[in-house]
Amino acid sequence: MRRPILLVTLLVLLLAGCTSSSGPDDGTPGPRWQPRPGTDWQWQLSGRLDSSVDVPVYDIDGFDHGADTVAALHRDGRKVICYLSTGAWEDFRPDADEFPRSVLGRGNGWEGERWLDIRRTDVLEPLMAARIDMCKEKGFDAVEPDNMDGYRNRTGFDLTAADQLRYNRLIAELAHDRGLAVGLKNDLDQIPELVDDFDFAVNEQCAQYGECETLQPFIAADKAVFHVEYELPTRDFCPEARRLQLSSMLKEYELGVWRRAC
Repeated sequence: MRRPILLVTLLVLLLAGCTSSSGPDDGTPGPRWQPRPGTDWQWQLSGRLDSSVDVPVYDIDGFDHGADTVAALHRDGRKVICYLSTGAWEDFRPDADEFPRSVLGRGNGWEGERWLDIRRTDVLEPLMAARIDMCKEKGFDAVEPDNMDGYRNRTGFDLTAADQLRYNRLIAELAHDRGLAVGLKNDLDQIPELVDDFDFAVNEQCAQYGECETLQPFIAADKAVFHVEYELPTRDFCPEARRLQLSSMLKEYELGVWRRAC
């Protein structure tokens, strides 16, 4: 009599592209979710959340959504990724005043945002740990840490590749310590050194800039690459994305509901 329940459970896990269940309810980290190449997804960071998109993975803003939203997505069989900015300060976040001015650098091109001095882990580690704790407490399955390639930008700080590797690994460790999966956002040049530290990748515009092959170490490791383009029509990038087993779609820059998947 238990076989129908087992079959339903297995179906949900397959649709989510995962190999492990979430951890026990006693707060101790359990096996992490591991999305596989080709897993379909929705990325929505603005507007009222539309939970009707028929995909097994949702990537949503960690601050803007509560545990009830995450639980509702879980009831629909979805895994849920917690979007956070870990490499830039945002003046509109509730913890903005906890960042000392000494770690705030140049603007990163988005209104109200400034690069962080990622060398100052004495300051940033407890702040980022608190943010990832928030994701864990709300029931998210994974973290998407953004602005993870400051060393390649004009941040106002003399950041090196070694600084970036150290910081990115710190963020991955903070997530893993809490039983959460974590994705490497962009930072293509450091993929060979970081692929073992991260559970999936999130990439913007690799097709437009001819960089999608650079993400193949994640695919070779049987880890999903969640990929979006903003300016190319799907006919120009979807055939190659399918060949490379990327989880690709066309989105608008504001990352609202609209999507066109490959």
